[in-house]
Amino acid sequence: MNRFLVLLALLAGAQASAQHHGHSHSPYAGEEVRDIKALSAQEQRAWLEGQGLGLARAAELNGHPGPMHVLEHGQALELSAEQQARTHALMHRHKTEVRALGAELVAAERRLDELFRTRRATPDNVNELTATIGGLQARIRASHLNTHLEQTRLLRPEQVAAYDRLRGYAR
Repeated sequence: MNRFLVLLALLAGAQASAQHHGHSHSPYAGEEVRDIKALSAQEQRAWLEGQGLGLARAAELNGHPGPMHVLEHGQALELSAEQQARTHALMHRHKTEVRALGAELVAAERRLDELFRTRRATPDNVNELTATIGGLQARIRASHLNTHLEQTRLLRPEQVAAYDRLRGYAR
């Protein structure tokens, strides 16, 4: 039993020593080489391409389909030519909007990164840029959610029910 306690004490001391001498790794290790430290290349691409990023999950999982998946399942949903055309137009309008907002968001993150990199960050400019970034995130999410609302209005109730079944949400 005493040997076990001594071994535990030695291991704890070795771990503390390693951490003290810089041998402990941050979960951020490797991210210091990123173009924009707060965004991976994949995250930047997602914002710039207007990807969903789960931002419309509240709509999607509560019976409000999105246009991309409606078009994917168009044949099974028996979309009319008008529904298909209006869904394509909705998706195009939405993607145009969120890609522009995503570009603004990535640019704002780049400016924030630049402020810290150049040691020019102040509470005032940090507050301003983070408010801008937060506002852009909110606008992008609202666009995704509102697009789902608009898409739902283009479908008949039985199409919405079929969509939920096709996507695996049927209760």
